[in-house]
Amino acid sequence: MYDIISFGSATQDIYLSSKNFLTEQSEKFITGEGVCLNLGSKTEMENAFFSSGGGGTNAAATFTKQGLKTAYCGQVGKDCFGDLIKRELKKLKIDTDLIKETAEKPTNTSVILAFPGKDRTILVYRGASDFLEKKDIPWKKIKKTKWFYLAPFSGKLADLTQDFISYAKENNIKVAINPGYKQLSLPQESLEKILKNIDILFLNQEEASLVTKIPYENEKEIFKKLDEMTSGICVMTKGKEGVIVSDGEYIYAAESLATEEIDLTGSGDSFAAGFVAGIIKENDITFAMQLGTANSSFNLKKMGAKEGILNKGQSFPKVKVSRQKVEKT
Repeated sequence: MYDIISFGSATQDIYLSSKNFLTEQSEKFITGEGVCLNLGSKTEMENAFFSSGGGGTNAAATFTKQGLKTAYCGQVGKDCFGDLIKRELKKLKIDTDLIKETAEKPTNTSVILAFPGKDRTILVYRGASDFLEKKDIPWKKIKKTKWFYLAPFSGKLADLTQDFISYAKENNIKVAINPGYKQLSLPQESLEKILKNIDILFLNQEEASLVTKIPYENEKEIFKKLDEMTSGICVMTKGKEGVIVSDGEYIYAAESLATEEIDLTGSGDSFAAGFVAGIIKENDITFAMQLGTANSSFNLKKMGAKEGILNKGQSFPKVKVSRQKVEKT
């Protein structure tokens, strides 16, 4: 019996850092600024770092480090990157028996270009993980768990969201979901069914606005709508401004921890997984917010989506959490 099974992508992350990266401001770039390299020549890198990533495995790393019996269920390619990911997960004591290997697609890969004083640019190849299909899920094996954690899904995997939710409900398995854009763009009827049958929902401000169709500045109205859409705990992250949570009875709010940000990759995963671990261990929203916030903060200080995350029993600074009664109409 597992405490939790994490679903989602498994990615090989390759970090490259160089002061030779050039930037150029132009309207051609969505963000207004782009990374430029000399065409037809070599660019020297100062640092290279390799680590597994992907929302599914990132969350699993937090769960296992918090002492929860954890498995990861997903798909990797039959290649060297797939082997590296499985090896790293085993080292973390994450059960890999639910991982499927495929020769049809290479393992998901991300190349993160980073340099001092600037943000990072990520080159993403969506491979094996995104092509997991219903027939590939070991349904009888995943029944032996208390919780499902659904990381952001994309590709064919996103179409399985309702299947996982329905299966969990039939087998009295609790579900936490951190949906991606593809899942939030499912037909309204499907999305409503999903939200009605989950225990914890994670959204950032933009996603909360997309789901509720309410401007993200109107937080009270957003949570009023979210509380109508799901009977579970609703969590809205606000980046450096902190996090707001509703359980339908109370609204909880906390600021983020001031920290040096070395690498943003995986910080959302480390918060969500830390929050879920806090609920499983203590069944207390305040503690879950504190654990999630600290886990993300420690992760931000390190290069790599799984680096710096908290171990079971490790001391950490606790953010102040305020609470007020939800106004009923």
